[in-house]
Amino acid sequence: MSSWQDYVDKHLIASRCVTKAAILGHDGTVWATSDGFNVTKEELSRLIAGFENQNVLAASGVTLAGSAHCVKTQQAVVVSLYEDPIQPQQAASVVEKLGDHLVAHGY
Repeated sequence: MSSWQDYVDKHLIASRCVTKAAILGHDGTVWATSDGFNVTKEELSRLIAGFENQNVLAASGVTLAGSAHCVKTQQAVVVSLYEDPIQPQQAASVVEKLGDHLVAHGY
């Protein structure tokens, strides 16, 4: 298995479809992150609550810098940001693919 940092650097950032990314545990611990991308435990808690109950997100949303695509796996949350000219579906494709890979490996 690659290191968690390799997943961020080689699978997400290197795709050029994501500008910043992080992989975090459900408990808010940072497994890996790109330079300058700091997701707080509070932001992550709100995001995870939104996966569990979409009314949480509908009522207050999630605050992350720029545009984001997030995937929740069995043990982690992959958070990514993308900027113009990257299209939302490009970022979604890369992040969802990594999410599927992590789920297939028990994460």
